[in-house]
Amino acid sequence: MNCDCLCSYDVGIAGLHRIFPVLKQFIESEVNIIIVVAGMEGALASIVSSLADVPVIGVPTSIGYGYGEKGIAALASMLQSCSLGLTVVNIDNGVGAGAAAANIANRIKAKSTR
Repeated sequence: MNCDCLCSYDVGIAGLHRIFPVLKQFIESEVNIIIVVAGMEGALASIVSSLADVPVIGVPTSIGYGYGEKGIAALASMLQSCSLGLTVVNIDNGVGAGAAAANIANRIKAKSTR
């Protein structure tokens, strides 16, 4: 979809310190939008959106067990977040998140080159 992407993996809240170097890299690279994929309780999307000054798209995943299995807890957590700038797609909808992010990024790029 004609976008450059930066990726990082395994920066969940079980080791919260891992997110800070990644966010620093994203901010220094002047990304236009961040997609956060998170399972279990889905708190990572709220944390990232509270620390970043760009829109964040949260993608809850169906990974998990117990009460919130199959992504229900992650989805509910992201939907109930009070962190500004967080938009949420449905469980496992990475394609939808990627398409929305690409549309936003391409629109920003088009406006900045006028």
